Amino acid sequence: MTMDRERVLRTAAALLARKSTATMDEVARAAGIGRATLHRHFAGRDALIRALEQLGIQEFEAALDKARLDDDAASDALRRLITEMDPAADLLAFLYTENQLFEGDQINEGWARLDARVCDLFRRGQQQGEFRIDLTPAWLTEALYALVGSCAWAVMDGRVAKKDFQHMTAELLLGGARRVEK
Repeated sequence: MTMDRERVLRTAAALLARKSTATMDEVARAAGIGRATLHRHFAGRDALIRALEQLGIQEFEAALDKARLDDDAASDALRRLITEMDPAADLLAFLYTENQLFEGDQINEGWARLDARVCDLFRRGQQQGEFRIDLTPAWLTEALYALVGSCAWAVMDGRVAKKDFQHMTAELLLGGARRVEK
């Protein structure tokens, strides 16, 4: 039986996003492959998580590229970014909530590069007077990740309609990030 690696990774991401404690046996069953086949491609849970991390970096980088962060107002670019993050929201939610797996001596340079791009978007919005300056770009970046993750969880649990993901995430973040003249 041949294994479609990307399909297995996406299946694993969907399962782990709903049940982060799922075993390799459960992942194999969900993917419709045998445990031995899964272990031939991913020596263990750590190898699977690392592969999911790489997929997450690729998905997020593609979303950043498609969002054209340097075009238009920063808030418009942020809305585009949230729209582009939507298809990978489950995977990104899992990776964000499991970020302790990636801490330590070897933080992936990919995440640092992606964080820098998002921080630059918030910094641009601050410099142009669009976003609050009392909240750091790093904090606004973390708030974006947390909201994407929280909304993805709510969609998975059926508490939020999938069609509302983009609107709810953007409006809550922008409602708190926008600079209000007094």
